[in-house]
Amino acid sequence: MPTTITRRDAIGLLAGAAAAPLLARSAAAQPAWWQTIPAAAALVGDAQPSGQGIAIELPLVSEDGSAVDLAVAVDRPMTQDAFVESIHVFARGNPSPEVAEYYFSPLSGRAAVATRIRLNQSQTVGAVAVLSTGEVIAAARDVTVTISGCLARDDTYAATDIMQTRVRAPERIAPGGAGEVTTLVNHPMETGLRTDAAGTVLPEDIVRRLIATFDRATIFEARFHRSVAANPYLRFFVAPPRSGALVLRWEADGGRVAEERLDLVVS
Repeated sequence: MPTTITRRDAIGLLAGAAAAPLLARSAAAQPAWWQTIPAAAALVGDAQPSGQGIAIELPLVSEDGSAVDLAVAVDRPMTQDAFVESIHVFARGNPSPEVAEYYFSPLSGRAAVATRIRLNQSQTVGAVAVLSTGEVIAAARDVTVTISGCLARDDTYAATDIMQTRVRAPERIAPGGAGEVTTLVNHPMETGLRTDAAGTVLPEDIVRRLIATFDRATIFEARFHRSVAANPYLRFFVAPPRSGALVLRWEADGGRVAEERLDLVVS
């Protein structure tokens, strides 16, 4: 039986056809996530970021935004000729979108890091990786947050042991291989957003960076902002060319410093 198109159907089809280009242009006009964050846009510059080779791990839903597990890895070689120089993490729904920056070297072995971050609300978390070749890679993940986590909590750290650290590293690392280092420092990471009982805003007080050196050469560095969770935790990799000393140095506001030394064995 032949299909009959009514005058109303024809008008609807014409209207839909006319609207399609407008919808396509509207979708194309939507900025990329990194274009909505000035620091990320400045980092990308005129580059056209690829989305290939970068992985972000986040829970789909976080019941507590004060300590959300995050892992970022870039699947690229780490050689003297070409390596991942840095990974920058942003949370655009936070009062301050910059979360942390991680700087690598060929002696990192792998451009991968894991930590815990604060998220103020359900939002998009993004990462921008910059390679020594000039290539830029960017990716983002959405996460649902049940309870806001941007306010520091007194019960998340031991107030009498500020700057006490813990470190774990492999007993041996195979030649040419990368070993996983995990470390944590006891610190409230006071965001500067919380008030005391009298209503006075408590000043920002955070760990600013961790520097990992091997035989006095920087092998990895992390720079933190106030969106990093209390008791900053890090998992990263090192690929020392020989046995030697790995030194971790935490630097916090107020001139507070903590250091740990580990003897790495390559065999």
